[in-house]
Amino acid sequence: MIYTAIDTFYLTDEQLRDSPSRKDGIDEAAETALRVYGCDLIQESGILLRLPQAVMATAQVLFHRFYCKKSFVRFSAKRVAASCVWLAGKLEESPRKSKHIIFVFHRMECRRENLPIEYLDVFSKKYSELRHDLIRTERHLLKEMGFICHVEHPHKFISNYLVTLEAPELTQEAWNLANDSLRTTLCVRFKSEVVACGVVYAAARRRGIPLPEDPPWWTVFDADEAGIQEVCRVLAHLYSLPKSQYIPVYKDNDSFTVRRTPDPHALKESPASAVASDKGTPIPSSSSQEKDSVTKAAPNMAKEKSDDEESGVGRSREGEKERSRGRDRDSRGRDSDRDSRGRDSDRERDRRRRSRERSSGHSDKERSRRHSSRDRGGSHSSRDKDRHRHH
Repeated sequence: MIYTAIDTFYLTDEQLRDSPSRKDGIDEAAETALRVYGCDLIQESGILLRLPQAVMATAQVLFHRFYCKKSFVRFSAKRVAASCVWLAGKLEESPRKSKHIIFVFHRMECRRENLPIEYLDVFSKKYSELRHDLIRTERHLLKEMGFICHVEHPHKFISNYLVTLEAPELTQEAWNLANDSLRTTLCVRFKSEVVACGVVYAAARRRGIPLPEDPPWWTVFDADEAGIQEVCRVLAHLYSLPKSQYIPVYKDNDSFTVRRTPDPHALKESPASAVASDKGTPIPSSSSQEKDSVTKAAPNMAKEKSDDEESGVGRSREGEKERSRGRDRDSRGRDSDRDSRGRDSDRERDRRRRSRERSSGHSDKERSRRHSSRDRGGSHSSRDKDRHRHH
């Protein structure tokens, strides 16, 4: 039975050995490696997101608690780590946007797996799927915790213990050990006071600083020697492990990157190589199976070549047709341009002719008017002359 309260979530060694991941066929070494890998992702993402250490510590504790109830086969360590960072930021009052968390985990995966770093579009289908999965995993976290997410870290006890022991020079060393202890299951096995005493003991041994032992100093802080020795043993085992690597035990795709699917034709193997890989023995080059495969492959290759040639001829014919269509369109366009230009020139000529006719008509009228006025003037003068003669 797992006891959960406001500040307790502790399991026994028997319960840890009978975890859901063990029931799904994952051995102890693989489970430990996946736990360390998930905590490394949380620590690295917290640094990139500029989060306080308290947020990363809370996220790592939530990560361990969740996998005490769920299996690594059914829930991806990468996705759960991202959701733990997102939830811990809210719990420690240092929230980050889901977009930034997805971008950071996407970039970390590209670097860890030596993939080209590509931009993740927020309007893409991949980003939408990652965001929905982040929200869904957070709901699973809250459900399994019973919405009791309070975490008590050993860091606050370390400062008080070292002030009491008058050994402030051990503060940084003990804090480093406490941060490393969050990569193990110590946070779900022992209380924070016991873990704090264990890291203080290990820091004093590393620095060679003696602490009072008569009576033992840990009895004042409600800790026992067995618990302190177990903390030191787990830390020593953690430092002996190689760098954590991801073990793909999750059933579905849990990648934060957009991976291109490989060409199935390029991955096909010949029957001879498939038989050799199944049996684990190499086949000599002069074997009959290889000759048969080569002879069978020859007509197929010839057929593929003929198909390629036919397809090439067909493509060339289609290209010629397209080019001829383009030429017809160009010629039609040119003819239409010429027709339009001819029409415009005809209109311009008509307009000039009309203007000339109008101008010529006006000039004829003016001339007729001038002649008429002259005639009238001559008649008047002759009349005046006659009148003068009579007088």
